[in-house]
Amino acid sequence: MEDRIIGKHVYGNLYGIDRERAGDERFLRELVTRAVREASATLLDLRSWIVPGKKGGISVVAIVLESHIAVHTWLEYGYATVDVYTCGETADPWKAWKVILEGLKPRHYTVHYSDRSQIRGEV
Repeated sequence: MEDRIIGKHVYGNLYGIDRERAGDERFLRELVTRAVREASATLLDLRSWIVPGKKGGISVVAIVLESHIAVHTWLEYGYATVDVYTCGETADPWKAWKVILEGLKPRHYTVHYSDRSQIRGEV
């Protein structure tokens, strides 16, 4: 089998999320940690920040051996963005996406997928 980079990127927007969940830093950290585990990724570091102000919310970023998982919430708008990018054969970004989606329970959402794998013939 040819040695190449496998990249899978799932990202999207969550609308109508509960303000209490979106503003609970501990809950979001635990949610992202669970997403890492369900995706079969390897957690290297987990950081979070509370962003004050009208457009404030919480940002949680997990750096995983396979790449990253990020959730950013905007409390005033009941809105969040989710970014799950994994490299390699075994990590599954769709499983992480599902955990976050089920945890934040948006009224509706958009989701996108991008294959970010190395294509044959690239140097």
